[in-house]
Amino acid sequence: MGSEAHLVTLKARPAPVTIDLGRTAAIVVDMQNAFVSEGGMFDQAGYDISGAPSAIAKNAELLPVLRAAGVKIVYLKMSYTPDYSDAGGPDSPNWHKELGLTLMRGRPEWWGKFVTAGTWDEEIREEIAPQPGDVVIRKQRYSGFAGTNLDLVLKTYGIRYCLYTGVATNVCVETTLRDGFLLDYWPILVADACNNSGPDHNRLASEWNVEHAFGWVTTTRDVLEAVAGSSTS
Repeated sequence: MGSEAHLVTLKARPAPVTIDLGRTAAIVVDMQNAFVSEGGMFDQAGYDISGAPSAIAKNAELLPVLRAAGVKIVYLKMSYTPDYSDAGGPDSPNWHKELGLTLMRGRPEWWGKFVTAGTWDEEIREEIAPQPGDVVIRKQRYSGFAGTNLDLVLKTYGIRYCLYTGVATNVCVETTLRDGFLLDYWPILVADACNNSGPDHNRLASEWNVEHAFGWVTTTRDVLEAVAGSSTS
């Protein structure tokens, strides 16, 4: 904060958007074994995770470059305490709709296995594991802003612009992005560094929502090219 602006202009839809890398965070949403790995919660539930390897690869390509450029990396992860006292209980819609909770209640042998602190399922993929200086925030709802200190962390680092990657495009990514928009953070969806759940029209609808109502849609290549161009100018 207070340093000279490091401005770059990203190619994006519906129009190019200029951001200050020194005031930008990459919000990496739920890139956990639960959602992107064989044997994880999505896979066990029969969800199509065929798009996950590409999203992992895009994040692995993007995040080191952003770190080197001074962008703050913030990981979100869905993570309940083992006693599920933070899950909401039967009076909460989260208790009845969040996939991990519904799966575990339906299959007693799975109780404690999914998106629970200390489990393999909850861990962030090794290829894109947090590095020193990164921030990791546990959450228990779809939005990274709901019941967490994400807003406080972003304000502490003087963040105004948020690049969103992760899963699922149409659930936790979009929900977090929308909440960030309402708090006046500039939201940029790095579309190919995300993976959706359900049919592909879910992804298309989320990208349309961002493009036309909440922010900007860009790609990994466009972000990398903008950062590379700024370092040589």
